[in-house]
Amino acid sequence: MDSSHKKLSALTVGAIGVVFGDIGTSPLYALKESFNPAHGIPLNEGTVLGILSLMFWSLMTLVTVKYLVFMMRADNRGEGGILALTALAQRCFRASSRGRWIVTSLGIFGAAMFYGDGIITPAISVMSAVEGLTLYAPALEKFVLPICIGILVGLFAIQRHGTAIIGRFFGPTMILWFAILAGLGFMHVFKNPGVLAAINPYYSFAFLFEYKFAAFITLGAVVLCVTGGEALYADMGHFGRRPIRIGWFWLVWPALLMNYFGQGALLLSDASTIKNPFYLMAPEWALLPMIILSAAATVIASQAVISGAFSLTKQAIQLGYLPRFAISHTSEREQGQIYVPFVNWFMLVAIILLVVGFKNSSNLASAYGIAVTITMLIDTLLLFVVMTRIWRWNKILAFMLTAIVVGNDVMFLGACLTKVLDGGWFPLVTGVIMFTVMSTWWRGRLIVRKHSNEGAMPLKLFVDSIAMSPPHKVAGTGIFMTANADGVPSALLHNLKHNKVLHERVVVLSVIVEDIPYVPKEDYVWIENLNNGFWKITGHYGFKETPDIPSMLTDCKLQSMSFDMMDTTFFINRETLIATPGGGMALWREHLFVWMSHLAAKASDYFRIPTNRVVELGTQVEI
Repeated sequence: MDSSHKKLSALTVGAIGVVFGDIGTSPLYALKESFNPAHGIPLNEGTVLGILSLMFWSLMTLVTVKYLVFMMRADNRGEGGILALTALAQRCFRASSRGRWIVTSLGIFGAAMFYGDGIITPAISVMSAVEGLTLYAPALEKFVLPICIGILVGLFAIQRHGTAIIGRFFGPTMILWFAILAGLGFMHVFKNPGVLAAINPYYSFAFLFEYKFAAFITLGAVVLCVTGGEALYADMGHFGRRPIRIGWFWLVWPALLMNYFGQGALLLSDASTIKNPFYLMAPEWALLPMIILSAAATVIASQAVISGAFSLTKQAIQLGYLPRFAISHTSEREQGQIYVPFVNWFMLVAIILLVVGFKNSSNLASAYGIAVTITMLIDTLLLFVVMTRIWRWNKILAFMLTAIVVGNDVMFLGACLTKVLDGGWFPLVTGVIMFTVMSTWWRGRLIVRKHSNEGAMPLKLFVDSIAMSPPHKVAGTGIFMTANADGVPSALLHNLKHNKVLHERVVVLSVIVEDIPYVPKEDYVWIENLNNGFWKITGHYGFKETPDIPSMLTDCKLQSMSFDMMDTTFFINRETLIATPGGGMALWREHLFVWMSHLAAKASDYFRIPTNRVVELGTQVEI
């Protein structure tokens, strides 16, 4: 086997271990919840075949066709996910246009919904696995909640140490998981092959037409079989299209279908197994090993969601949708392995409250699906922008294709919305809160930047005026960081006003985050000589990169400009924000923006600047 095949195999195994955790653990609860007594659907051959048919075609249309075929083509330099897609769609509109505002708002709302989904996924997955203990020993039912909480606390507690060690077991464990899913399913399908008739879409339509509103409500449970589909697209940058497609078509999709059909075959032979058809497919002697393997699979699925939340948070910070939270890198080799303490503990507290409040997986299923379907719908709308404005597809063809997919998305979303009062309010409230936070930070930054730019003196004019009347100069380099590369940093003006000196070499340094995931190494540092000892350096980073100022200054040697860190002082402007009536936002949003600014990590920490080389100068900004 040559190196390219070895690399492809390794990436495929890694993708199976990370990408498919959420959708791969759906058999634990999806079919069982479809026959929830609250839906009013009787258990008979017609309903079993109808629901299985809906699951088959949902996996076919929403996951295989939509995400594997179309969405994965809409990559942003190889990266996928809601924010990468938003950044791609933003290029189609001018900076201040209404279209860009709509695209950005949709992207922020979709990202906000991810957090609602990310909180529910670990809770329902782990709880569904541990509930198998009640089949093994009914007396253990009172220990289900404590065991679930213990597993979740342990999982979040290890995040700060990184996941490199346990990550090695993800791929093999999930391969074993899918192999057993397929094996158990085949065992029952072999006994009752008639269940395969559900592949015929006739049974889907027959079920929908016969049970009408009850069938529509049941779609809110059927959608549980496709939760995690968006992760296939979001993790494209980590593994690439081909490994994810190979893993899906050759293992995951067949295993999921076989297991769902196997559960259906079991229900047709023994209706009493509806209490937990997944575990009751296994022989009695294999029940405990299956519970242990299920727990391991759900931990892996939860880990993938947690890592996804960290990655999404980092992208949101870089794109200006969240404050600069402290971010730790847990691996020296893999820059994608990060840890965000604030997000980690926020998610753990929310998940524990969710587990304690909802008490079992059936109740949690009522809260699951809304956030996923909203994100899927937004993905489709943003894809339409990409199809018509970047791919230049025929607008009529693009509209017809989008209308079909949107119809699917809206149908499932409508079914999930019927569960709002039964628990669906939770992801909606979480998503709305996160949208408010993210949109407020985005809007607030625009207002602050506008105020700063309006009052800033043009840098070229300032340099020329200094040449005409030079102040006293001291040895060394003074670096002044600013968001406005063409204006004079307020820290520079304050330093000159109060200290009445300038360094021999003055550098105005700004960092720009591009709407691409990574900026090529040869293009990310721009240096401009402004004369009279003034220089302008601009660092360009992608939204998946973390700015590292000392490293960037070291790379300036490639352009014949070197820095001695012991002879360099960084001047950073520290803004004190003041909320005022009649500003650019409602007063309560201004107060929220000010509060969030207090949560932000110091610029010196975020940009990895040595603290003993930093001087902070404060200013007040009214918003």
